[in-house]
Amino acid sequence: MNMARSKLLRPVLLVAFVGTLALALGGGANAALVKVGTLVLRADGSFKPTHLPRGSYAPIALFGRADITLTTGGPPPALQEVNLDFDRDGRLSTQGLPKCSLERIRTATTRQARNVCGDAIIGEGFVGAWFRDGETRVKGSAPATLFNGPRQNGDLTAIGHVFTDFPSPRTYAVLIPIEKTRGAYAYHAHLDVPQIADDGVLTHIDGKISRRYRYRGKDRSYVSAKCTAGVLRVHGHFQFADEDATIIDGSIEKPCYPESR
Repeated sequence: MNMARSKLLRPVLLVAFVGTLALALGGGANAALVKVGTLVLRADGSFKPTHLPRGSYAPIALFGRADITLTTGGPPPALQEVNLDFDRDGRLSTQGLPKCSLERIRTATTRQARNVCGDAIIGEGFVGAWFRDGETRVKGSAPATLFNGPRQNGDLTAIGHVFTDFPSPRTYAVLIPIEKTRGAYAYHAHLDVPQIADDGVLTHIDGKISRRYRYRGKDRSYVSAKCTAGVLRVHGHFQFADEDATIIDGSIEKPCYPESR
């Protein structure tokens, strides 16, 4: 990346934390709005419950939404890369959770993928995009699914899956590595956004991650959290494929309320 040609923005956005793989940003009245030139990113979300133990982990559900637009109208530049870092008070649990592989769903429709790997689903939502239809641009949307993936070099992974039949049938299945880290953040997730057919660009994503499952007689949650500092946070780094190689980089925070249990 040529930093001299990039527009780099580093705000601290004191709005709703949502914390989940590219996929778990959300919407609401207090949504964060970041504007770089004519490019606008709106993101917001929530997690439940907000009252959490101080010294142990409790299951949570994540909800989120993100929208990418231009103030001038029409399609924005293509989102090329997403990096997300998740709060050290969060934890991912996959012990005993079934896995899905790219090979099983690479060409599957949404219904087929959810039938084949239904026991590995960790989240569901929708994505939206602009497509080229002949000489015009049109908007479309499709269901999205997030699956628990196989470990890669010892790290967790997730698989993002979307099938659309507009403007022509096509499946998008992407492996998302989730690396365990140290310091202020516990996990780092990386997503190379696939090229969308027919000169398409991603403009919207929403979703919910709330997978609960049972293993060896115990109830488990894919995502859990505790509250030691009064906030949970996620850091995002979004790179776009425009001529300026625009980058939007910042942190989102949401209060949590510690309980002594």
